[in-house]
Amino acid sequence: MTPECSRVMDSLGEPLPSELESHVATCADCRAMTGGFDLMGAPATPRDTARPALHETLASENDAAHRLAHETLARQPRARPWWHELLLLLGVHGAIAMTAVAVLAHGAWVANRAEVPVVVGVGLLLTALLSSGAYVALAPHRRTVPWGGVIAVMLSVGATVVLSGSGVRTAPLMAGILGCAGTELAVTAVPLALTLVLLCRSAYHPVRALVAGLSAGGVSLLVLHLHCADGTTPHLFAGHVVPWLALGGITLLLRSLLPTRSHAP
Repeated sequence: MTPECSRVMDSLGEPLPSELESHVATCADCRAMTGGFDLMGAPATPRDTARPALHETLASENDAAHRLAHETLARQPRARPWWHELLLLLGVHGAIAMTAVAVLAHGAWVANRAEVPVVVGVGLLLTALLSSGAYVALAPHRRTVPWGGVIAVMLSVGATVVLSGSGVRTAPLMAGILGCAGTELAVTAVPLALTLVLLCRSAYHPVRALVAGLSAGGVSLLVLHLHCADGTTPHLFAGHVVPWLALGGITLLLRSLLPTRSHAP
C-alpha cells in the first residue's frame, strides 16, 4: 500500500482531491476499497461529473467487489476469530525458541554468566515483549498504536539487555558480533515469514508492522540471552540489540512492499 492508498482510506466518505481520484483510477486496491465502501451504504462522495470514464470504471469495480464478497461468504460464512492467528504465531515463536536453544545448548542450556536473578528477569522481559508485541500487531484495535510508546519500549528493552551483561568476554569483538548477528537473523527467519503472512491479512499499519517485527526478533533475542556467554557491553549492543532493531525495520519495509489481502482494521 502506497501513501496515496492510505490517504484514500482516510478520506472515505469525503470528497477526494483530484490527485487522489487520479490515483484511484490507476490503483485496483483503491477502486475495490472505495467500491466496497459505497456498497455498504456509505454516503456518496461528490465526484467530478466531467469524468464519466472514471465513474464507469468504478461501477465495474463495484460489481466485481460485490461478486467477490458473495463468493467469499459462500466459501466461509463465518470469519475465524482473530485470536486463532495469535495462538498460531505464539506457538511458532515458542517452538522456534525452544528448538534454537536446544540446538545451541552444547551441554549447557543457559550459557549466560550473569547472576541468576538477572538472567531470569531479562528472560521474562523478553518473553513478555514477544508475546505482547504479537498481540498488539494482530488484535483488531480501533485505537492507534502510539509511536512514542513503541519507541520507549524499544529503548527500554535495548538498554536492559545491554546493561544486564556479565561483563565476561569470550571471543574477539568482531567475531562475536558477526556470530551472534548471524544467529539472530537465522533464528528469526521463520517467525518473521509467518508474521508477514499474517500482517498481510489486514490493512497496512506502519506501527503495527514495526511492533510485529520487534516481536519476531524477540525470539532470537531471547535465544541469544540464554545461549551467549559473552556479556560485554559492546558485544551486547552491536551483536544483540542492533540486529534486533534492524529486524523491526526490515519487517516495516517488507510489509510496506507486500500486497494487502484484506483492508480490515
